[in-house]
Amino acid sequence: MAENKDTASDKDAAKDKDAEQIVTPWDVQGAKGEDGKLAAIDYERLIEQFGTKRIDAELIARFERLTGVRAHPFLRRGLFFSHRDLASILDRFERGKPFYLYTGRGPSSGSMHTGHMIPFLFCKYLQDAFHAPLVIQLTDDEKFLFKQELKLEEAHKYAIENAKDIISFGFDPKLTFMFSNLDYMGGGFYQNVLRIAKCITYSQARSAFGFTESDNIGKVHFASIQAAPSFSNTFPQIFGPKGDIPCLIPCAIDQDPYFRITRDVAVRLKYPKPALIHAQFFPALQGSGTKMSASKAETAIYITDTAAQIKNKINRHAFSGGGATAEIHAQQGGNPDVDVAFQWLKFFLEDDDELAEIERTYRAGTLSTSNLKKRCIEVVSNIVADIQERRKAVTDELVKEFMDPTAKKVVELKVPVGGIVVDEKKAKK
Repeated sequence: MAENKDTASDKDAAKDKDAEQIVTPWDVQGAKGEDGKLAAIDYERLIEQFGTKRIDAELIARFERLTGVRAHPFLRRGLFFSHRDLASILDRFERGKPFYLYTGRGPSSGSMHTGHMIPFLFCKYLQDAFHAPLVIQLTDDEKFLFKQELKLEEAHKYAIENAKDIISFGFDPKLTFMFSNLDYMGGGFYQNVLRIAKCITYSQARSAFGFTESDNIGKVHFASIQAAPSFSNTFPQIFGPKGDIPCLIPCAIDQDPYFRITRDVAVRLKYPKPALIHAQFFPALQGSGTKMSASKAETAIYITDTAAQIKNKINRHAFSGGGATAEIHAQQGGNPDVDVAFQWLKFFLEDDDELAEIERTYRAGTLSTSNLKKRCIEVVSNIVADIQERRKAVTDELVKEFMDPTAKKVVELKVPVGGIVVDEKKAKK
């Protein structure tokens, strides 16, 4: 029997020993060179390993044509770079058929950091572009299982605090359902968890995620919990009991192993396969060889940090691609490909022309590292301050509105530009 293409290379994808590049849902680092330094993540290699497709200019142009909305900077700059079945989601939108967005957050601390902002900024953009319903899973149970020192009560408290952070991104409560796994588990959700769990063997889980005999059984089982929101009848109060509405999942590429298994399970359960759109990792302050981590304060800028803290962290810790001295930098120029301040501007600076000019002058050596960091500090500080201001307006009542499991949500998407395309064969019938 031929091996399914979605899971054929799970083991190699989780840990590629040839390239020494590690990409799993819990550990991300680039290949280690002979000098001990971590190289930047090789995303082309990940596309090859995971068997995904690159998001090309044609797909972006179709997105813009159907939605009437300019592509987000994350798309224009290749920061969301890979996908599974995004074209099929656009097909449904063009035909007036529903789909929903699904993303999540693993609450490992009381505050999210700037790296966590990426999927939520993009989900907000997609929600507006399609007028799409969105479900947000807070995996407080996962963090309890994977962090030995974390107490269950702490994990749940972090989930509620993170929910307030997420609400401050401006999501529409009429289109958004956010839930803590510890609170929402039961009903259609738990029924799907069991259906999924019955389809996944320990051998598959171990191959995909690298589990060992010392891992607790909760870790092994968690794949079925993260998979369940991919199926619409996990939320019967919103989408009904059939499970026939597919979802689009914006996520970092390290989450793909979960959803490769989910896509295999979907076929067995006769559910639509979830579509995915993958982001590059938001680099830690120390460089592009790893991702930012909320549990490692030295790598991160939190959205609770003050302007002074942001300035201090970027100036002191952000890895520079500049020359060793001002003279060398002026002669040889800098390398924006490894410079953290520039990489962050790729995510957060709206103006494409300004970004291109920064890159040109930094490579030429006429823009100094200190001035590049100064611009990065301005941009990041403004974004964080804006979120902090909106978070002040998030009340307990608003949190309950987003997390009410009985609340009805709007499922109808907006009409695509040019109108809905009618299937002529079905129309004749």
